[in-house]
Amino acid sequence: MSGKDTANTRKAGKPEAKPEVARGTWQDRLSDIGLNLFVGALRLLPVRQRLNLASWIVRRAVAPALGYYDRVEANIDHVWPGTPPAEKRRIADAAIDNLARAFIENYDPAEMLQRGAAYPVGGPGLAAFEQARAEGRPVLLLSGHYGNPICARCALVARGYEVGGLLRAMSNPYSNARYVQNYRDVAEPVFVQGPGGLKALLRHVRSGGVLAMVFDVFDGSGVPIDFLGQPAPTVTSPADIALKTGALLIPYFGIRRADRYGFDTILEEPIEHGDPVEMMREATRRLEARIKDDPGQWMWTHRRWKPKRQMKRQRKRAAATM
Repeated sequence: MSGKDTANTRKAGKPEAKPEVARGTWQDRLSDIGLNLFVGALRLLPVRQRLNLASWIVRRAVAPALGYYDRVEANIDHVWPGTPPAEKRRIADAAIDNLARAFIENYDPAEMLQRGAAYPVGGPGLAAFEQARAEGRPVLLLSGHYGNPICARCALVARGYEVGGLLRAMSNPYSNARYVQNYRDVAEPVFVQGPGGLKALLRHVRSGGVLAMVFDVFDGSGVPIDFLGQPAPTVTSPADIALKTGALLIPYFGIRRADRYGFDTILEEPIEHGDPVEMMREATRRLEARIKDDPGQWMWTHRRWKPKRQMKRQRKRAAATM
């Protein structure tokens, strides 16, 4: 079978109707205007210059103002205490550089698709993925905020595979409309997290579709799973969906090259079906291995552990059982 999915796979769940833009505040509107001006100005530049300038601006101005460096270093102290200050700064600088580049990249889906076609797709799970597509078996591609997973999705789409995407809506409704459209411009279908999105997503996967998603976000209702040595509430929904639909669960990564532009898309061996928590522990181990190999590619700026919130909830649970 060629890289393109079969017709019966293409008729998987219908894409959701494009959402109307919800009304936000005037601050939301002003923030969105500023973001559009910033992105629009950068897009006047050739792509490599655009990414370099975005990184410079974010590292020199935006990240210090928002406290990103302090947050990265606090996260590193939480999981890797004793890391030398110079190493923490190096990881923070690389992580914020990656964040800036990924953000701007996501505003140019056509360029990401073109780049995806130019760089390789490989890994020990590629054969299993291709076999599943030949058989019409659904696939869940599971990643973290490492490198740029959307570029990895683009690499598969550029080869003729239909890879749906799941995203969490942004709080600013004006910026969110563009954010969702960027995902749609890569490929349909796209599902927005929520009850309606979940139902459509399940229809898509059950009918033999491919879905790409990330799992390394804090979820208060999640199961505590050690991540880089510290417990982090983790969703089991990827494993639950795989078990319900019979989908292969394949960790995948869009790994940024040393030139900070090129990508290698790697599909790892599928995670065996079994207990959902154990499946997510294995997914976590796969992501941990990538982070330990190159910590600057992971999004250390986000609040993955929230230890104070976890301790507060533990105290509440303990008090409720007394």
